[in-house]
Amino acid sequence: MDAKKPYVIAIIIQFIYTGMFVVSKAAFDHGMNTYVFIFYRQAAASLLLLPMALLLERKNVRSLSPGLLLKLFFLALIGITFSLNLYNVSLKFTSATVASATTNAMPVVTFCFALLLKMEVFKLRSSSGIAKLAGVSLCLAGVFVIAFYIGPALSPINHHRVFAPSHTSALTSSAPSRMTWIKGTFFMVLANMAWSLWIVLQGKLLKEYPNKMLMTVTQCVFSAVQSFVVAVVAERDFSKWSLRLDISLLAVLYNGFVVTGVTYYLQAWCVEMKGPVFLAVWNPLCFVFTIFCSSFFLGEIVNLSSVVGGILLVGGLYSVLWGKSKEIKNAPCGKVNTMDDADDDNCHHKPQEQEQPTSASIVEQV
Repeated sequence: MDAKKPYVIAIIIQFIYTGMFVVSKAAFDHGMNTYVFIFYRQAAASLLLLPMALLLERKNVRSLSPGLLLKLFFLALIGITFSLNLYNVSLKFTSATVASATTNAMPVVTFCFALLLKMEVFKLRSSSGIAKLAGVSLCLAGVFVIAFYIGPALSPINHHRVFAPSHTSALTSSAPSRMTWIKGTFFMVLANMAWSLWIVLQGKLLKEYPNKMLMTVTQCVFSAVQSFVVAVVAERDFSKWSLRLDISLLAVLYNGFVVTGVTYYLQAWCVEMKGPVFLAVWNPLCFVFTIFCSSFFLGEIVNLSSVVGGILLVGGLYSVLWGKSKEIKNAPCGKVNTMDDADDDNCHHKPQEQEQPTSASIVEQV
């Protein structure tokens, strides 16, 4: 039974992320401001994580130097505040299916950033190098297919939406214009690029300061403050900040507590047991779940472009992951790239003490 636990946990994680895409989209369809939503989400996450950090890491708080705090501030600005705000705007412009599909490109984008920062190796003449190049190409093709190709629409499973918005908001959100759809798709890609850059930079900073709990909580608090400033500038009508007992409140609580709290723990456990590549392999399952759930709960009309583009993105993901695994298998002991967390069993016989974010990992830490 213990051997099956990582597989069960990985599936549960994908279910949780499916719920995040669907519930967040439903809240935006009901008219919730995306910037206000991010502030509430990060504030809820801070309220959850800050007491835990003070209880478990109070002796290490003084180790956070001013220089380190400044680095964490900019990390939070890039990878959380900017990325999440742009991501939610794009989710409002497109659909939950597109959001889930483009997530599969994140490990590939992270690999590209790691390559630019000389944290990754790329040998074009090797089979692993060809696989990585093919993965990047497939991801680019997938993004362009989603953005520019429409294709026939697939009828929704449930024509009566479970999360039915008001008549006014339904008219404005159900049929985005073609230009809005294209803009939203590329906003989603840009948000994933910011998130991927955050993963790479955080990986470098973890070598300097390996306390994951304090790094996570500090960035979460910083992002809550930053998101508040952004929300105040974007939405000055404070009557629209009120949370009612509807899908908007559910979305805030779900994202703040379940996604940030429960998923963070489950992903950390799963990565520690099986490594980041194992977790990334399960990402396409979230895409399948989201197609079904967004159609059933939101009544979304899924276009063929989203399905074809998603398949290309999944192909790109697996191509890069195969190239990485091939590279690790062929590397001599001690020569495996530092961006890879999965140790070669022939080189290491002791358990891993700590995992670092990698180009194959999309572990959400806040």
